[in-house]
Amino acid sequence: MGDDNVEMEGFRFWKTGYWKDFLGEMPYHISALYVVDLVRFRQMAAGDILRSHYQHLSADPGSLANLDQDLPNNLQREVPIFSLPEDWLWCETWCSKDRLHRAKTIDLCQNPLTKEPKLARAKHIPEWEEYDAEVARLARLLAEDGIIHSGMAVADANILADVGAGPVVHEVTQEHPELDESSHTEGRPKDEL
Repeated sequence: MGDDNVEMEGFRFWKTGYWKDFLGEMPYHISALYVVDLVRFRQMAAGDILRSHYQHLSADPGSLANLDQDLPNNLQREVPIFSLPEDWLWCETWCSKDRLHRAKTIDLCQNPLTKEPKLARAKHIPEWEEYDAEVARLARLLAEDGIIHSGMAVADANILADVGAGPVVHEVTQEHPELDESSHTEGRPKDEL
């Protein structure tokens, strides 16, 4: 992933403090996407190394704030990691907008400047509406066939995107009966809510 969004320079935590001191000349790998050589991973017992180190660090509530990145970066001397080419993963926080069109995958990472919810951020991606509608159609079909049993199958992504964006009041209508929360929760066990 890239590191070329100049607006975020003050948020690059790995350039100061603990990470700068700990890593020295090694890079902090920013990624939520990993390619793993499973044969080598197993040969070196990397899973055991990661698990053991996680146990040690998890005792400190201030550790591992960013688990998917902090743990492998903390162990890169024992379990080597390498960044994929920058076009493999694009994230608004760290990457220049000039490269978005080349991105193979998009991480809906939290932008510390806007604090925009991830689903709201997803709407900025041109293909989002089409993909979201396709997934919603499939979820409805699976729910109708009894394959899945979730109120999420009928949830409107536009409503979900508003969660965290502030108070929003939605009116229950014939067109959107899924907004009537009582119809989803009445008589259902708490573990399904």
